[in-house]
Amino acid sequence: MEVVTGAIGSLLPKLGELLKEEYKLQKGAKKDVQSLTREVVSMQAALGKVGQIPREQLDEQVKLWAGEVRELSYVMEDTIDTFLVRVEGSEPEVNSDGSAFGALMKKMVKLFDKGKTRHQIADAIKDIKDRVQEVAQRRSNYKIDDIVASPPSSTTIDPRLSALYNKITDLVGIDEPREELIKRLAEGGDAIKVVSLAGFGGLGKTTLAKAVYESLRAQFDCAAFVSVSQNPDITRVFKKMLHQLDHKKYAHINEASWDETQLIDELREFLRTKRFCQYTLSN
Repeated sequence: MEVVTGAIGSLLPKLGELLKEEYKLQKGAKKDVQSLTREVVSMQAALGKVGQIPREQLDEQVKLWAGEVRELSYVMEDTIDTFLVRVEGSEPEVNSDGSAFGALMKKMVKLFDKGKTRHQIADAIKDIKDRVQEVAQRRSNYKIDDIVASPPSSTTIDPRLSALYNKITDLVGIDEPREELIKRLAEGGDAIKVVSLAGFGGLGKTTLAKAVYESLRAQFDCAAFVSVSQNPDITRVFKKMLHQLDHKKYAHINEASWDETQLIDELREFLRTKRFCQYTLSN
């Protein structure tokens, strides 16, 4: 989620910190911080909704707005951190002979520096507030909330789909990694094993996994090969598994109105006395 919300999560407590009496912000600056906090809370909620939608389904204007908010959150955090460090930092160096006058000069310079810093942070907060209001206006103009609430209804095609139907005989250079995976899966008898294939898209992970599956499925009582997206319809995934495990028994499983619990119970009961292999693809 941090990728989506930027620094907003850590920014809100720091805005609250600025309102403490010890920082002695000017009255106008305090009002700006309070207004800024309310807007940041609203932006955080909107970004949270954006983060729940797969990136490929997001409208381009939503992506631009979310990116702008993230960058602005980092600017705000840097500004506040700089102020807090200056106010809480070490005292300025002042030549002093140890006399009362020297101590007074040291105190006056310290107060002047802190007062100057508070004036600078007040100006910076006002500038940030103006920028946040511009971003908020674009949120309204782009109708971000409406777009996020009603994402595109078009179905996104899983880019791994074509790899599921490649002919093994057409694949080049897959024999060695396939045999290596089969060897790993065979080690340790019938114990449950998990093998992860990692790498960026297009390397052939799905193709390799399918090749291993096709080589081993005949050794088991039943087998299933399912693909799981970042936001899966878990009921649909379970129904796919049952249908692949027994085509005849679960020929009409997609028409059943079973919930997740019922499907899990059915899967557990079906597999209880069987030797099986299952391959799950996730991105």
